[in-house]
Amino acid sequence: MLILAAALAICASGPRDHCVHDGDTVWIEGEKIRLADIDTPELNGKCASERALALRARSRLVRILNAGPYVINRSGTDRYGRTLAILHRSGRSVGDQLITEGLACTWSSRREPWC
Repeated sequence: MLILAAALAICASGPRDHCVHDGDTVWIEGEKIRLADIDTPELNGKCASERALALRARSRLVRILNAGPYVINRSGTDRYGRTLAILHRSGRSVGDQLITEGLACTWSSRREPWC
């Protein structure tokens, strides 16, 4: 599904429709999507450096998705009911871009330590 660039913001509390929760989770048209190819630091991470990197990853994901149209390639759901998908802009995985920038790592089927 091609999504035209739309103003995504950082998610606030309450109902979520079109926003970025963290570096690997977004809400698009009311659907909660987990970027299937990456893992990013947690906003409530175990150390200050993880929390700071999580904020940078989230902000960067907002900027990437707001820069132009992107494609959502869905691949199922996870145990939390989130849609698993890889997002692409200009033929490149958004997750790969975050990895290249040091804001994410490749998803290995388990959380990696960031501290």
